[in-house]
Amino acid sequence: MQVEQLSTASGAVMQGPLLITPQVFGDERGFFFESWNQRRFDAAVGTPTTFVQDNHSRSSCGVLRGLHYQLEPEPQGKLVRCTSGTIFDVAVDMRRPSPTFGQWVAAELSAGNQQQLWVPVGFAHGFLTLSESAEVLYKASGFWSKACERSLRWNDPEVAIAWPLAPLGISEPLLAVKDAAAPTLAQALAAGEVFA
Repeated sequence: MQVEQLSTASGAVMQGPLLITPQVFGDERGFFFESWNQRRFDAAVGTPTTFVQDNHSRSSCGVLRGLHYQLEPEPQGKLVRCTSGTIFDVAVDMRRPSPTFGQWVAAELSAGNQQQLWVPVGFAHGFLTLSESAEVLYKASGFWSKACERSLRWNDPEVAIAWPLAPLGISEPLLAVKDAAAPTLAQALAAGEVFA
């Protein structure tokens, strides 16, 4: 397993999210890899992590899910992987004291590269489907809670995520109603809906 930190658009290394590349054993019959190992994962992130929920979504091309996060008392870290198709996966730092607060990192996850993105507590998460369709599986460290769930506006100019919409031939992604109406980072900060 290979683990690497990601850099923001400004070149700063962001502490927290990790891109994980498993060791894949393949031959003419297909492939095998260990998609989850508690001991190796805990060593990679530097702290014991317990996952309590697995989620599975399927999305069509141009669908953007997110950016979602959960506040206390039910925050969620997510280990995300794409098992069919390709996604542009994003994590936004929502930790107010962090030097990279409001900045983002991204990775292209696909069935072909088998990479995973660790999005720890304190980050908003979302993804854009780049292929005809994509299936995404993610392990969550906290249970879903409607009372704790929050969203961040996908196109907040202050955050300025470089979503790859042009290669898809679209200017706007397909969004859930709640995601289209999500607050900006400034609004979330003013409401106290960030991590202290």
